[in-house]
Amino acid sequence: MTQHDSPALPAHRPGASGQAPDAPSLSRTTRPWMPALLYTLGFLTVYLLAICTPWGQRAENALFGLGKQGGEEAWIYPLSGAAYGSTPLPPLELSAKPTLMVGLAVIVVLTLVRRCWWQGCAALGVVILTTGGKEVLKSTLPRPDLVGAPENLLDQGFPSGHTAIPAALTLAAVLVVSPRIRPYIATAGVLWLACIAAASATMGGHRPSEVLGATLLACAWYGLATWLLPSAAAPGATRSTRALPVITLTVALVIALVSGARNDTLTRSLVSAATAFICAALVWYAAVGRPAHTARRTRPALR
Repeated sequence: MTQHDSPALPAHRPGASGQAPDAPSLSRTTRPWMPALLYTLGFLTVYLLAICTPWGQRAENALFGLGKQGGEEAWIYPLSGAAYGSTPLPPLELSAKPTLMVGLAVIVVLTLVRRCWWQGCAALGVVILTTGGKEVLKSTLPRPDLVGAPENLLDQGFPSGHTAIPAALTLAAVLVVSPRIRPYIATAGVLWLACIAAASATMGGHRPSEVLGATLLACAWYGLATWLLPSAAAPGATRSTRALPVITLTVALVIALVSGARNDTLTRSLVSAATAFICAALVWYAAVGRPAHTARRTRPALR
Protein backbone atom coordinates (compact mmCIF):
# COMPACT_ATOMS: atom_id res chain seq x y z
CA MET A 1 0.00 0.00 0.00
CA THR A 2 1.45 3.33 -1.01
CA GLN A 3 1.39 6.44 1.05
CA HIS A 4 -1.55 7.76 -0.93
CA ASP A 5 -3.55 4.58 -0.33
CA SER A 6 -3.21 4.54 3.44
CA PRO A 7 -6.49 5.38 5.15
CA ALA A 8 -6.65 8.36 7.41
CA LEU A 9 -7.09 7.33 11.02
CA PRO A 10 -9.30 9.41 13.31
CA ALA A 11 -7.45 11.25 15.99
CA HIS A 12 -7.71 9.69 19.44
CA ARG A 13 -9.65 11.76 21.95
CA PRO A 14 -9.23 11.19 25.63
CA GLY A 15 -12.22 9.56 27.23
CA ALA A 16 -13.72 8.59 23.88
CA SER A 17 -12.50 5.00 23.91
CA GLY A 18 -15.33 2.44 23.74
CA GLN A 19 -18.00 5.09 23.37
CA ALA A 20 -20.22 5.36 20.32
CA PRO A 21 -20.74 8.79 18.84
CA ASP A 22 -23.93 10.55 19.70
CA ALA A 23 -26.77 9.51 17.40
CA PRO A 24 -28.26 12.37 15.46
CA SER A 25 -31.72 13.29 16.64
CA LEU A 26 -34.67 13.21 14.27
CA SER A 27 -35.35 16.89 14.67
CA ARG A 28 -37.28 19.00 12.24
CA THR A 29 -34.01 20.15 10.70
CA THR A 30 -32.77 16.60 10.02
CA ARG A 31 -36.01 15.04 8.78
CA PRO A 32 -36.40 15.69 5.06
CA TRP A 33 -38.62 18.57 4.03
CA MET A 34 -37.97 17.98 0.34
CA PRO A 35 -40.89 15.52 -0.26
CA ALA A 36 -43.47 18.11 0.81
CA LEU A 37 -41.89 20.67 -1.50
CA LEU A 38 -41.72 18.23 -4.42
CA TYR A 39 -45.37 17.21 -4.04
CA THR A 40 -46.36 20.87 -3.92
CA LEU A 41 -44.35 21.66 -7.03
CA GLY A 42 -45.92 18.64 -8.72
CA PHE A 43 -49.38 19.94 -7.86
CA LEU A 44 -48.58 23.37 -9.32
CA THR A 45 -46.98 21.84 -12.40
CA VAL A 46 -50.04 19.72 -13.16
CA TYR A 47 -52.30 22.74 -12.75
CA LEU A 48 -50.19 25.03 -14.92
CA LEU A 49 -49.57 22.53 -17.71
CA ALA A 50 -53.00 20.92 -17.93
CA ILE A 51 -55.24 23.90 -17.21
CA CYS A 52 -53.28 27.05 -18.02
CA THR A 53 -51.90 26.05 -21.44
CA PRO A 54 -53.86 25.66 -24.71
CA TRP A 55 -52.28 22.31 -25.59
CA GLY A 56 -52.96 20.96 -22.10
CA GLN A 57 -56.61 21.94 -22.37
CA ARG A 58 -56.91 20.47 -25.86
CA ALA A 59 -55.40 17.16 -24.76
CA GLU A 60 -57.82 16.70 -21.86
CA ASN A 61 -60.86 18.05 -23.69
CA ALA A 62 -60.15 15.60 -26.49
CA LEU A 63 -60.60 12.71 -24.07
CA PHE A 64 -64.22 13.72 -23.56
CA GLY A 65 -64.75 13.41 -27.31
CA LEU A 66 -63.69 9.78 -27.29
CA GLY A 67 -66.75 7.60 -26.96
CA LYS A 68 -70.12 8.63 -25.61
CA GLN A 69 -70.71 11.37 -23.08
CA GLY A 70 -71.35 10.22 -19.52
CA GLY A 71 -70.29 7.13 -17.68
CA GLU A 72 -72.83 4.59 -18.91
CA GLU A 73 -70.20 2.83 -21.02
CA ALA A 74 -67.79 2.42 -18.09
CA TRP A 75 -67.54 -1.05 -16.59
CA ILE A 76 -67.76 0.36 -13.08
CA TYR A 77 -70.91 2.36 -13.82
CA PRO A 78 -73.26 -0.04 -11.95
CA LEU A 79 -71.24 0.64 -8.76
CA SER A 80 -70.96 4.39 -9.26
CA GLY A 81 -74.29 5.32 -7.71
CA ALA A 82 -75.24 7.25 -10.83
CA ALA A 83 -77.47 4.44 -12.04
CA TYR A 84 -80.98 4.53 -10.62
CA GLY A 85 -81.28 2.38 -7.51
CA SER A 86 -77.59 1.49 -7.40
CA THR A 87 -75.43 1.62 -4.28
CA PRO A 88 -72.41 3.90 -4.77
CA LEU A 89 -68.92 2.67 -4.10
CA PRO A 90 -67.58 4.98 -1.36
CA PRO A 91 -66.91 7.85 -1.78
CA LEU A 92 -68.70 8.20 -5.14
CA GLU A 93 -71.88 10.24 -5.55
CA LEU A 94 -73.83 10.79 -2.31
CA SER A 95 -71.54 8.54 -0.25
CA ALA A 96 -68.72 11.11 -0.24
CA LYS A 97 -69.64 12.96 2.95
CA PRO A 98 -70.60 9.82 4.94
CA THR A 99 -67.31 8.20 3.92
CA LEU A 100 -65.38 11.26 5.08
CA MET A 101 -67.22 11.39 8.40
CA VAL A 102 -66.68 7.70 9.09
CA GLY A 103 -63.01 8.02 8.21
CA LEU A 104 -62.53 10.94 10.58
CA ALA A 105 -64.32 9.03 13.34
CA VAL A 106 -62.04 6.02 12.87
CA ILE A 107 -58.97 8.24 13.10
CA VAL A 108 -60.25 9.77 16.34
CA VAL A 109 -60.94 6.34 17.83
CA LEU A 110 -57.50 5.03 16.88
CA THR A 111 -55.90 8.13 18.36
CA LEU A 112 -57.72 7.65 21.66
CA VAL A 113 -57.01 3.91 21.83
CA ARG A 114 -53.31 4.18 20.96
CA ARG A 115 -52.84 7.53 22.79
CA CYS A 116 -50.85 8.86 19.86
CA TRP A 117 -51.89 12.47 20.28
CA TRP A 118 -49.39 14.12 17.95
CA GLN A 119 -49.93 11.57 15.20
CA GLY A 120 -53.70 11.84 15.60
CA CYS A 121 -53.63 15.60 15.26
CA ALA A 122 -51.40 15.30 12.20
CA ALA A 123 -53.74 12.71 10.66
CA LEU A 124 -56.79 14.90 11.21
CA GLY A 125 -54.90 17.83 9.76
CA VAL A 126 -54.04 15.88 6.61
CA VAL A 127 -57.68 14.94 6.01
CA ILE A 128 -59.17 18.33 6.88
CA LEU A 129 -56.62 20.36 4.93
CA THR A 130 -56.83 18.09 1.90
CA THR A 131 -60.60 17.90 1.66
CA GLY A 132 -61.13 21.48 2.80
CA GLY A 133 -58.29 22.73 0.66
CA LYS A 134 -59.73 21.21 -2.49
CA GLU A 135 -62.97 23.14 -1.90
CA VAL A 136 -61.03 26.39 -1.58
CA LEU A 137 -58.86 25.65 -4.59
CA LYS A 138 -61.82 24.64 -6.77
CA SER A 139 -63.37 28.07 -6.17
CA THR A 140 -60.20 30.18 -6.34
CA LEU A 141 -57.94 28.62 -8.98
CA PRO A 142 -59.04 30.00 -12.36
CA ARG A 143 -59.74 27.75 -15.32
CA PRO A 144 -59.26 30.04 -18.33
CA ASP A 145 -60.91 29.05 -21.60
CA LEU A 146 -57.94 29.12 -23.96
CA VAL A 147 -59.28 26.87 -26.72
CA GLY A 148 -62.95 27.82 -27.05
CA ALA A 149 -64.14 24.67 -25.32
CA PRO A 150 -67.82 23.68 -25.12
CA GLU A 151 -69.65 25.03 -22.09
CA ASN A 152 -69.94 21.61 -20.45
CA LEU A 153 -66.12 21.38 -20.30
CA LEU A 154 -65.62 24.68 -18.53
CA ASP A 155 -66.65 23.52 -15.06
CA GLN A 156 -64.01 23.91 -12.38
CA GLY A 157 -63.13 20.58 -10.83
CA PHE A 158 -59.45 20.92 -9.95
CA PRO A 159 -58.64 19.06 -7.78
CA SER A 160 -61.00 16.08 -7.62
CA GLY A 161 -62.89 15.77 -4.35
CA HIS A 162 -63.76 12.10 -4.81
CA THR A 163 -60.08 11.24 -5.24
CA ALA A 164 -58.97 13.46 -2.38
CA ILE A 165 -60.97 11.48 0.18
CA PRO A 166 -59.34 8.02 -0.24
CA ALA A 167 -55.90 9.59 -0.71
CA ALA A 168 -56.16 11.68 2.46
CA LEU A 169 -57.76 8.95 4.58
CA THR A 170 -55.10 6.43 3.54
CA LEU A 171 -52.24 8.76 4.44
CA ALA A 172 -53.93 9.72 7.69
CA ALA A 173 -54.49 6.09 8.66
CA VAL A 174 -50.81 5.18 8.34
CA LEU A 175 -50.01 7.89 10.87
CA VAL A 176 -52.17 6.47 13.65
CA VAL A 177 -51.86 2.70 13.21
CA SER A 178 -49.11 0.50 14.56
CA PRO A 179 -45.92 0.41 12.43
CA ARG A 180 -46.35 -3.36 12.23
CA ILE A 181 -49.56 -3.13 10.24
CA ARG A 182 -48.83 0.18 8.50
CA PRO A 183 -47.79 -1.42 5.17
CA TYR A 184 -50.98 -3.47 5.02
CA ILE A 185 -53.19 -0.48 5.81
CA ALA A 186 -51.36 1.42 3.10
CA THR A 187 -51.95 -1.47 0.69
CA ALA A 188 -55.69 -1.46 1.33
CA GLY A 189 -55.86 2.31 0.92
CA VAL A 190 -53.80 2.30 -2.27
CA LEU A 191 -56.05 -0.31 -3.87
CA TRP A 192 -59.11 1.71 -2.86
CA LEU A 193 -57.56 4.85 -4.33
CA ALA A 194 -56.70 3.10 -7.61
CA CYS A 195 -60.34 2.10 -8.03
CA ILE A 196 -61.84 5.51 -7.20
CA ALA A 197 -59.29 7.50 -9.20
CA ALA A 198 -59.84 5.38 -12.32
CA ALA A 199 -63.62 5.53 -11.94
CA SER A 200 -63.60 9.32 -11.49
CA ALA A 201 -61.52 9.79 -14.63
CA THR A 202 -63.24 7.31 -16.93
CA MET A 203 -66.85 8.27 -16.17
CA GLY A 204 -66.25 11.90 -17.12
CA GLY A 205 -66.69 13.43 -13.71
CA HIS A 206 -63.09 14.61 -13.60
CA ARG A 207 -60.16 15.09 -15.92
CA PRO A 208 -56.94 13.12 -15.34
CA SER A 209 -55.23 16.31 -14.12
CA GLU A 210 -57.91 16.80 -11.47
CA VAL A 211 -57.48 13.25 -10.19
CA LEU A 212 -53.70 13.57 -10.12
CA GLY A 213 -53.87 17.01 -8.51
CA ALA A 214 -55.98 15.72 -5.61
CA THR A 215 -53.47 12.96 -4.90
CA LEU A 216 -50.51 15.34 -5.00
CA LEU A 217 -52.34 17.71 -2.66
CA ALA A 218 -52.88 14.93 -0.10
CA CYS A 219 -49.24 13.83 -0.37
CA ALA A 220 -48.04 17.41 0.09
CA TRP A 221 -50.01 17.83 3.32
CA TYR A 222 -48.79 14.44 4.54
CA GLY A 223 -45.19 15.38 3.83
CA LEU A 224 -45.59 18.66 5.71
CA ALA A 225 -47.29 16.94 8.65
CA THR A 226 -44.55 14.34 9.06
CA TRP A 227 -41.87 17.04 8.84
CA LEU A 228 -43.52 19.14 11.54
CA LEU A 229 -44.12 16.25 13.94
CA PRO A 230 -41.94 16.17 17.08
CA SER A 231 -38.99 13.80 16.95
CA ALA A 232 -40.56 11.19 19.21
CA ALA A 233 -43.77 11.15 17.16
CA ALA A 234 -42.21 11.11 13.69
CA PRO A 235 -42.91 7.99 11.58
CA GLY A 236 -40.07 5.53 11.78
CA ALA A 237 -38.92 2.94 9.31
CA THR A 238 -41.71 0.87 7.84
CA ARG A 239 -40.71 -2.77 7.47
CA SER A 240 -42.53 -5.17 5.22
CA THR A 241 -41.79 -8.14 3.03
CA ARG A 242 -39.86 -7.35 -0.11
CA ALA A 243 -42.66 -8.70 -2.25
CA LEU A 244 -45.36 -6.46 -0.75
CA PRO A 245 -44.61 -3.33 -2.84
CA VAL A 246 -44.55 -5.38 -6.05
CA ILE A 247 -47.75 -7.20 -5.15
CA THR A 248 -49.51 -4.01 -4.08
CA LEU A 249 -48.66 -2.02 -7.19
CA THR A 250 -49.39 -4.96 -9.49
CA VAL A 251 -52.85 -5.44 -8.00
CA ALA A 252 -53.37 -1.66 -8.08
CA LEU A 253 -52.59 -1.68 -11.80
CA VAL A 254 -55.11 -4.47 -12.42
CA ILE A 255 -57.78 -2.64 -10.41
CA ALA A 256 -57.04 0.60 -12.27
CA LEU A 257 -57.38 -1.14 -15.63
CA VAL A 258 -60.71 -2.73 -14.70
CA SER A 259 -62.11 0.38 -13.03
CA GLY A 260 -61.05 2.62 -15.91
CA ALA A 261 -62.29 0.34 -18.69
CA ARG A 262 -65.01 1.51 -21.08
CA ASN A 263 -66.84 -0.32 -23.85
CA ASP A 264 -66.55 2.50 -26.40
CA THR A 265 -62.95 3.75 -26.26
CA LEU A 266 -59.66 2.06 -25.46
CA THR A 267 -57.62 5.28 -25.33
CA ARG A 268 -59.75 6.89 -22.66
CA SER A 269 -59.72 3.65 -20.67
CA LEU A 270 -55.93 3.40 -20.73
CA VAL A 271 -55.41 7.07 -19.85
CA SER A 272 -57.77 6.75 -16.89
CA ALA A 273 -56.05 3.58 -15.71
CA ALA A 274 -52.57 5.10 -16.08
CA THR A 275 -53.62 8.16 -14.09
CA ALA A 276 -55.05 6.01 -11.30
CA PHE A 277 -51.92 3.87 -11.16
CA ILE A 278 -49.70 6.95 -10.83
CA CYS A 279 -51.91 8.15 -7.96
CA ALA A 280 -51.59 4.77 -6.24
CA ALA A 281 -47.81 4.76 -6.65
CA LEU A 282 -47.52 8.30 -5.24
CA VAL A 283 -49.51 7.46 -2.11
CA TRP A 284 -47.65 4.18 -1.60
CA TYR A 285 -44.29 5.90 -1.77
CA ALA A 286 -45.42 8.71 0.55
CA ALA A 287 -46.92 6.33 3.12
CA VAL A 288 -44.43 3.47 3.08
CA GLY A 289 -41.41 4.31 1.00
CA ARG A 290 -40.31 7.67 2.38
CA PRO A 291 -40.22 6.87 6.15
CA ALA A 292 -37.89 3.95 5.47
CA HIS A 293 -35.56 6.20 3.50
CA THR A 294 -35.64 8.70 6.34
CA ALA A 295 -34.55 6.08 8.83
CA ARG A 296 -31.62 5.02 6.70
CA ARG A 297 -30.51 8.60 6.15
CA THR A 298 -30.49 9.45 9.84
CA ARG A 299 -29.00 6.20 11.15
CA PRO A 300 -25.72 6.94 12.94
CA ALA A 301 -22.61 5.62 11.24
CA LEU A 302 -20.76 2.77 12.91
CA ARG A 303 -17.10 3.36 13.66
